[in-house]
Amino acid sequence: MRLLLVEDDEILGDGLVAGLTMEGYAVDWLTNGRMADEALKVNSYDLIVLDWNLPDMNGISLLKALRSRKNETPVMVLTARDTIPDRVMGLDSGADDFVIKPFELDEVCARLRALARRNEGRSAPTIEHRGIVLDPAAHQVTWQGEKVDLSQKEFEILSFLMSNIGKVVSRARLEEALYSWNSDIESNTVEVHIHHLRKKLDAGLIRTVRGVGYVVDNEDEA
Repeated sequence: MRLLLVEDDEILGDGLVAGLTMEGYAVDWLTNGRMADEALKVNSYDLIVLDWNLPDMNGISLLKALRSRKNETPVMVLTARDTIPDRVMGLDSGADDFVIKPFELDEVCARLRALARRNEGRSAPTIEHRGIVLDPAAHQVTWQGEKVDLSQKEFEILSFLMSNIGKVVSRARLEEALYSWNSDIESNTVEVHIHHLRKKLDAGLIRTVRGVGYVVDNEDEA
């Protein structure tokens, strides 16, 4: 999942990038509200973590601009403001969740998983399909009751495709969702990971739509 972090505190930003990357997010980090606004006009993200107090354009102004463009990407606001009027203002401006500083990374990650579930229209903490159970919190996959060892990127690709069952996902969209700006991507990286997934799981789980992308079919289409 690709995530935009907008945070001007260097120490906090470094810590969040490290922690969220370990959790499997592809993180782009910006420290300036106006730069983030421009980035959001040309890039797609699955989640946004947004500090309230930012240089040039504060988080609430950025949030209002984002929603005015009909961008519905889930947004978690980070803030030291803990009064009810502040929370009301943030929620009415389009925030989906609040985390009050100081916070624990585990709570941030749990809340991000909840936002992702809500955005995908599901409530269950795991994704189950054709004998495969994927647990985003535990970073674990089982197939027919047996644990399957996957690399980080294999897990992320499987998670993204299983979160979009029945939808064809292009290689470019997978790369966009799984790699940040600073990542080096070989031209056949996605194909190699999908090849490994087919060997480790049901070979027919991920179908190639030639010239378009990849899809995990619905049960009735498999």
